[in-house]
Amino acid sequence: MDYPGLIKLLAPECLVVLTALGVLFADLKFWRGLPSRQRFGRGVALATVGLLAAALFAGMGEKSADLLLGTLVLTRVSQFLKLVLLLLTLGTVWLCSDADFTDHVGEFLALLLLAATGMMLLISTENLLMIFVSLELVSLSLYVMTAFNKRSSCSAEAALKYFLFGGMAAGFMLFGFSFLYGLSGSIHLPDIAVALRTKGSDPLAMAAIVMVLAGFGFKIAAVPFHFWAPDTYDGAPAPAAAFIASGSKVASFFILATLLQAGMPGAAGSGAWNAFVPGWMPIVAILATASMVFGNLAALAQSSLRRLLACSAIAHAGYALLAIMAEPADAKPALLYYVTTYALTLVGMFGLVSVVEGGNGDDSMGQLAGLSQRSPLLAACLSVFGLSLAGVPPFAGFFGKFYLFVAVAKSGPTLSSFWLVLVAIAMSCVSLYYYLQVLKQAWVAIPVEGSVPARASRPLVLVVSLLALAVVLLGCVPELLLRFLR
Repeated sequence: MDYPGLIKLLAPECLVVLTALGVLFADLKFWRGLPSRQRFGRGVALATVGLLAAALFAGMGEKSADLLLGTLVLTRVSQFLKLVLLLLTLGTVWLCSDADFTDHVGEFLALLLLAATGMMLLISTENLLMIFVSLELVSLSLYVMTAFNKRSSCSAEAALKYFLFGGMAAGFMLFGFSFLYGLSGSIHLPDIAVALRTKGSDPLAMAAIVMVLAGFGFKIAAVPFHFWAPDTYDGAPAPAAAFIASGSKVASFFILATLLQAGMPGAAGSGAWNAFVPGWMPIVAILATASMVFGNLAALAQSSLRRLLACSAIAHAGYALLAIMAEPADAKPALLYYVTTYALTLVGMFGLVSVVEGGNGDDSMGQLAGLSQRSPLLAACLSVFGLSLAGVPPFAGFFGKFYLFVAVAKSGPTLSSFWLVLVAIAMSCVSLYYYLQVLKQAWVAIPVEGSVPARASRPLVLVVSLLALAVVLLGCVPELLLRFLR
């Protein structure tokens, strides 16, 4: 084994881990006596240097490698996604620039960086054991980050629910992986794919598919595995909620698509209307439909911005699941464009949530009233994010949905898959209503008497503005992203 060569291939991950240890050591050794806001500022600066160095190595590193039976698999797409994850991590770190929700600054930033490391490893493997270990590194870090706001009982409750549901989902996933190993005698996805082609609709294979989808259904907050999402988005500190909603979704959807399309193509079946064939496609079709319908209808009843974003995330998980059912040539570019632009938008939205909460500690939509008068720039950014999530042109969310719907509609020999697109379009119309309700508060509503105006620091305004600019740019020139994802 060429260990120096292996470390070179894993240079971005190694740099992020070293940055996590450096931030933790500096906070415990040198910054402990300083106010938490000042410590967060210094931690953000140090983490930024480490993340930029990791991004540099990811951009210059090897674009192709396959080591140890798929334990480490590097492709141009996975290397590009590493850059995306590092960008999302950097945006989340900058949301902490003026935070004061905890005195354990070094520990929080270290866990955030370790979660990012797990996500980078997750998208760089085709080995079941490595998939599970990487997912657990991500999950354990996010469970603890959710509980970091000790001043809020909701934070502890959310973390407990997140942990209990996550532990159960991990058990289902591990059982599914063990069945796949029993069927194939291998934990390498290409070997599993060869074995499943000869198994047909073997009951054990079907049980493995159901358990794996149950485990990943939790990770992506798809119905009926979504119960943790509203409480977690509501109770977690804003940076933790932003990372759960963004980075973890990008990594989870990528590895789910890889697992199904590269590891189980022979057990796909069909999700066509009136022509269901046993396999993972009909299950994905049902999960996607239930998530789109439930998520959007539940969002109509929300007055809390965080819970609205949680219900919206459930619906968007349904949209993204549709892409997995498309032809392999179109599936991954459509899926990755959609989840990447969605993740950028969610980081920006949670930045605005932290601004809203900064005034009265309240994230209700009524706190947005008068935002256009107090800060036209932030109100404009809110409009960009909201309209993009609703799928309105010329923002990235519109092209993401358009590309995704086209990929699904042409995936069958006839229009047999078009029923999924019709459901998605109908639910997108529903989503436009509640996003417009949010924008109405910012641009039309009169501020509540006695409310404290929310204030945003310059770093927070900068990162939110840059994310809004990226959403506009990727909507107007989608090839900037698509040429890498193809």
